[in-house]
Amino acid sequence: MSYQNVKSTFVLGGARSGKSRFAENLAIDSGLERHYIATGRAWDDEMRARIATHKHDRGTLWTTHEQPIALTDTLMRLDAPGRVVLVDCLTLWLTNLMMEEASDIAAESAALAALLPRLSASIILVSNEVGLGIVPDNKMAREFRDHAGRLHQMIAANVAEVYFVAAGLPLKMKG
Repeated sequence: MSYQNVKSTFVLGGARSGKSRFAENLAIDSGLERHYIATGRAWDDEMRARIATHKHDRGTLWTTHEQPIALTDTLMRLDAPGRVVLVDCLTLWLTNLMMEEASDIAAESAALAALLPRLSASIILVSNEVGLGIVPDNKMAREFRDHAGRLHQMIAANVAEVYFVAAGLPLKMKG
């Protein structure tokens, strides 16, 4: 089955696991018009350099949309048959929501998960799996891990395919 027949895919993995590259290759292989929603914010020089490297590596065959907060609105705006939209990444989006402090993270997460089955575009969501390590030693980090775990469960329940990537190797978990 070609990727263009799959409406939604969730790609999880640890830091530098190869998950983004795997997700980008799924989008490229789809043959669809490619859109990239980047949720990261350039808080410092190191992050600015990472963002510049990612943009350079993707090249000109992607339309990039930088959106740190209004993810569901951006997905609705970009929704169209014949498109693939890659969101990288949900954990940065979650971080941004937590930093805003005014956001209802549970409601934002539920709204995103509920939107996915209604979209016409093919959607690929990337996120860091943060629940496999030790229990964090501070309240904010524990809240982040808990929010991410709940978000990941909602997303996985509402997509057609789920992959876990480790050491550059994808393991298909659903679909």
